[in-house]
Amino acid sequence: MEPIGLTNPRVQRLRRLLGRRSARVDEGAFVVEGPGLVAEAVAAGWEIEAQFVAAGGTPVDAPGVEVFELAAGVIERVASTETPQAVLAVVRRRTAAVDDLHGATFVVVCAGVGDPGNLGTILRSAEAAGADGVVLTTGSVDAFNPKVVRSAAGALFHVPVATDVPPSRLPDLGLVLVGTSSHQGTHHTAADLVRPVALVVGSEAHGIGDDVPVDEWITVPHRGRAESLNVAMAATVLCFEVARQRGSSAG
Repeated sequence: MEPIGLTNPRVQRLRRLLGRRSARVDEGAFVVEGPGLVAEAVAAGWEIEAQFVAAGGTPVDAPGVEVFELAAGVIERVASTETPQAVLAVVRRRTAAVDDLHGATFVVVCAGVGDPGNLGTILRSAEAAGADGVVLTTGSVDAFNPKVVRSAAGALFHVPVATDVPPSRLPDLGLVLVGTSSHQGTHHTAADLVRPVALVVGSEAHGIGDDVPVDEWITVPHRGRAESLNVAMAATVLCFEVARQRGSSAG
């Protein structure tokens, strides 16, 4: 098969999926960039629609998946990074629902997190600390944004993610909703995080909105002059505090 160029409909679809959230939702697909992440998606059982490789590139081993070679210079015009990876894949979106998380004992809720890099880091930390799921409330950044996918480093494929959840549905998780704050609440090492909890982190600019039904508050004390931790840093500290407390209680 001849290499395909920039005007090819399949390449134009790649550009849409990388550039527009509405396209990812409407078409039920997103783009994964780089052989490592594509291999992670394959290994985790996600449905791969097609792979696209730069001239001379090697596709990831994925039986039954169609592979298209891109003409010279195309991947540089399509990929979302300045130094593109040699392999791109179109992958079917997969999301969870709140009802799918019944029985969970540790969930991270992102209530209005807007920065894709922050969400990717939160997904990575939540999965690494053993969270049962991540919930994104309405107004949060798209979990399938290319920067989220990259910065999550494969975690997106291994932790259930519920998207566009109205804050009013959060009590349906059946967990204690523990809101994170820079200035109020129980110190994180003194809070009981062994019980079933949902850690709630808010938007970078405004914190947790009044429409989010928080049951109690937790804070990470700090000694320096910074007003607060970055939301992804705070979430990471708290996720691993959950893991620490639960590991200690198990022992």
